[in-house]
Amino acid sequence: MSKISDHDEFSTHAVPLAERVAAFRVAAVASMVSFSLPTFIAGIEVSAGVGSELSLPAILGGSAIIFLIGWLMGSVGARTGFNSYLLVRLAFGDTGARIVNIAFSISLLGWFGINLNLFGLAIAGLSADLFGLVPPKLLVTIAASFLITVTTIIGFRAINLVSTLMMPVLACVAVALLVMARSTDGPELAISAGDMSLGDGISAIVGSIVIGSIIMPDITRFLRSSKGALVTSGTSYLIAQPFVMWAAAVAALALGTNDIIGIMLTLGLGLGAFVIIIAGSWVLNALNLYSAVLGVTASFPSLDARHVTVVLGVLGVTAGLMNILDSFVTFLFYLSVVFIPVAGVVIVDHFVVRPGHYRVSEVLDDRPVNLSGLGAWFIGAGVALAASEGIINSITTVAALDAMLTAALLYWLLARLGFVGD
Repeated sequence: MSKISDHDEFSTHAVPLAERVAAFRVAAVASMVSFSLPTFIAGIEVSAGVGSELSLPAILGGSAIIFLIGWLMGSVGARTGFNSYLLVRLAFGDTGARIVNIAFSISLLGWFGINLNLFGLAIAGLSADLFGLVPPKLLVTIAASFLITVTTIIGFRAINLVSTLMMPVLACVAVALLVMARSTDGPELAISAGDMSLGDGISAIVGSIVIGSIIMPDITRFLRSSKGALVTSGTSYLIAQPFVMWAAAVAALALGTNDIIGIMLTLGLGLGAFVIIIAGSWVLNALNLYSAVLGVTASFPSLDARHVTVVLGVLGVTAGLMNILDSFVTFLFYLSVVFIPVAGVVIVDHFVVRPGHYRVSEVLDDRPVNLSGLGAWFIGAGVALAASEGIINSITTVAALDAMLTAALLYWLLARLGFVGD
């Protein structure tokens, strides 16, 4: 890719055709996110929650939903060349988009903190086991954040390079984890029934990936053709993500523990564990910070992207030093319910209601707020939350799917009734 002179990573306008890349390069970035500690942990936690018999259906069901969302959102990004935050501005208007984008950025910084927290704990455990040394958590967190922030400042090119180089290595480590877990003589656990329903398990899987699928345009806007969105979403959400989650669940079942670091060490994957932790956390958090910066700069174009990156990186370090892992699955569940309706509104708006609205090369200020879009988002999330708490009956038994379908159908209905302007 050529040099980006203004370093804004096209935060306010479409990616030019000259800056587009081959589909496999974008697919590598999307798939790299799968080979990270949160993905392994999500697979283990959901498997323990729904029970061993329902773990694979939960993983595959959640992955199928996310694949569809990622494909559609990715197609919109590739067609328009816009990042997800510009698409939100087109769908919700300037004021509405600021609400959505800031919420997304806060969520991404939460993920940034969770990943840094996991990174610090994992490096400490691995170093103690392999080298007999425990580095200071503050030093590890700051060093990791510095590396991630520099990568983010360089932009998509750096993230893409790291992903392309590391993807084959991490795939081999994940395959080794599954093979070694299958062949172990460890104390395999009896088939159990967890305390989560299949629908809740699917929602948790969706929650573990949903932000990535909704912000898929951040990377698919670099595709040369919208067909590449199918390749990108399929590779990531139908192959890499479910495989990593299933491998982690099988290993946890075989060894009778939910500690992914302990599992890797027990199976002799010490060096592989280091590669997974460093490379996976590096790319995943670089993408988290990259997208958070796009969200802020798209909502407030006058801000300098480099300064925003540094400030958000510092906030990410602060979040990383806080213990925010205690309610991991609950966090994933509510993420899916709150944010997935946004995708429903954007997809319906682009493909059905106002397709001509997206045929521009730049998103200008002063676009009116789309109250119908905001209302559909709020109501979609509210219906799903009410159903998950048992206040009303669930439409699909999957809260995340309830949220998206409600928002999409309501927005379409409001448009048919004339409440959505041009």
